Amino acid sequence: MARYILRRLISVIPTLIGVTFVIFMFQRLIPGDPAVAMLGEHAAPENIARIREQLGLNRPLFLDRDSLVQGDLGGFFDSQYVRYLSRLVKLDLGNSIHRRIPVAETLGLRFPATVELALLSMLIAIFVGIPVGIISAARRNSLIDGVSMMGSLVGVSMPIFWLGLMEIMLFAVILGWLPTGGRLSTGVQIQSITGLYLVDSLLTWNIPGFVDALKHIIMPAIALATIPMAIIARMTRSSMLDVMQEDYIRTATAKGLAERVVLFRHALKNAFLPVITIIGIQAGTLMAGAVLTETIFSWPGIGKWVYDAILGRDYPIVQGGTLLIAIIFVFFNLLVDISYAFLDPRIHYD
Repeated sequence: MARYILRRLISVIPTLIGVTFVIFMFQRLIPGDPAVAMLGEHAAPENIARIREQLGLNRPLFLDRDSLVQGDLGGFFDSQYVRYLSRLVKLDLGNSIHRRIPVAETLGLRFPATVELALLSMLIAIFVGIPVGIISAARRNSLIDGVSMMGSLVGVSMPIFWLGLMEIMLFAVILGWLPTGGRLSTGVQIQSITGLYLVDSLLTWNIPGFVDALKHIIMPAIALATIPMAIIARMTRSSMLDVMQEDYIRTATAKGLAERVVLFRHALKNAFLPVITIIGIQAGTLMAGAVLTETIFSWPGIGKWVYDAILGRDYPIVQGGTLLIAIIFVFFNLLVDISYAFLDPRIHYD
């Protein structure tokens, strides 16, 4: 097991290098010049040139044409991409082009908001999706099964941005029960311990702060949870139906064991392997999918931050935020692979 984990950790390195290359190249293919975005379209050419010099945008991406023709590779080590990788090795994500503050500093402030939203969304998806899938499998082809699967189909098909807007229209504008966006109301203070407002308010016994934070997060969390909840429900049902056709399930039923014992002690444990895989994938997807949700609800997390940076051509922020999302994806995939051996003793790693 230890050797397998070590191999998986080593294999992460080329994956992340490939991610940095893709992020770097696609950003440079987007039309627009960060220097022009900073100074405006009517800025003087000498001012634009000065900003490009300060940001290193006047250097070649990898190697200029003349150096390539002459076979001189020395300029490669002074290219934008190599300088970007050298900063990453030092854990330096650079400074924001517009605000001129370290990206890592802002990332540390924004990350807890996204984590809190993603965690609550994942909990909603798991605690609703798995029971719905189990009930649908146990009552196959019944009315409950039909309604559940129809609901999951709607959940998978419904765009997050549309659902978010409908939630705001109904619960915030028409009914006035919940705020339209943000993370806290004006004047509400929560002492920061973990950066997760729901947790921090409970740790400090700040009940008004907890209620206010819950009101702000409930709509974006439900909107973000709809797709993974539907996928988990459908995967749980499908996996349970496959397992319930096995001989040992028929034997357990023939022995007179209660239905709940057969379902939870025998069927669910063996059906949980593909469900764990889906949960791991969806957990990583929530971090990336939060871009739309955070933008709609003005949630001050990484997604909204990266979205604004894309519009402003702020390369360091986009690179840092996207790289963090990629690392989270890799981390969850690694956890899923390791969890297989604990959930199924028949799996061994050489």
